[in-house]
Amino acid sequence: MNSNRRDFLKLMAAGTAGAATALAVGPLQARPPKPLPPGAIGILYDATLCIGCKACEVACKAANQMPMDHTSGLEQLHGVSGVWDAPDDLNSRTLNKIKLCETNDGSAGGLSFVRRACMHCVDPNCVSACPVSALTKDPATGIVRYNPDACIGCRYCQLACPFNVPKFEFDKPFPKIVKCQLCTERVSEGEIPACCAACPTGATLFGGVTDLLAEGHRRLAFQPGEAQDYPLHQLGTHEQRTAKVTGYVPSIYGETQTGGTQQLLMAGVPFDQLGLPPLGNDSRARLSETIQHGLYQGMFAPALLLGGLVYAVYRNSRQDREEDPGATAADAPGVDTQERHHD
Repeated sequence: MNSNRRDFLKLMAAGTAGAATALAVGPLQARPPKPLPPGAIGILYDATLCIGCKACEVACKAANQMPMDHTSGLEQLHGVSGVWDAPDDLNSRTLNKIKLCETNDGSAGGLSFVRRACMHCVDPNCVSACPVSALTKDPATGIVRYNPDACIGCRYCQLACPFNVPKFEFDKPFPKIVKCQLCTERVSEGEIPACCAACPTGATLFGGVTDLLAEGHRRLAFQPGEAQDYPLHQLGTHEQRTAKVTGYVPSIYGETQTGGTQQLLMAGVPFDQLGLPPLGNDSRARLSETIQHGLYQGMFAPALLLGGLVYAVYRNSRQDREEDPGATAADAPGVDTQERHHD
């Protein structure tokens, strides 16, 4: 069956007509942004307090029974085997990662730590992209949870996440998606996430998202050089330490980005220098869901696209019959092949 440029353009035109028809049915209205749950919990990470001890990484692996990630290059370099845990970033064995970044800010010494983990977005793209609801957002706590029994391994969540957080177990026969779930079991039992419990400096702080934002704005009012008290482990307790303020960029990452996140970050250098993507204030899920719902409203677009495919097949087959009339006659009923050759 031959296919030419004209038929391809007709097929594209049919698809475009389908989209136009769907749009003509009614104007596309972006759905309202999803609100922060009243009882949302999260983490405030303060890079100016982080010392890179990685106690949070060790505690995270212990609490979630995650295996060590051996970096072969370092094993060869240091002559050790089976004890070195030094992944470069999040992967299927690492849910929480502290990274050291080079920056252009001389006042910060040209270096800054940053925390990599699930951001638990208020309006998560991964939840919107998942076709089987393997990823869901807890209506009470706001934690983005994962159900491996529902997962089909499509990995759409990986493509949808603007922070490149979900990871896939490519090395297992029955793989699943791996990401931080904010120590859901510990929280349900009245404990706090393991990373926050292990942090010795208050750089990783647990609490209600609204309270964490208030704490973040309190810190933004600090002046460099003054001594201030910082809470440890969890907001609302009497545990605290006094530290010298080094200064902050005047914003909290995650307060508005992509509709808000429940992991919030503060730093003394611009966030883009820490590998955090510059995002707008709207979740991409609002736009993608609006387009999909508009195109599939009443199933007009799929129906017209299918009609275009059927038409293209019909035109190609008819053109083949017209270009080879002998084949058409041979296939006609009641015609004897030997008589035709004798004539």
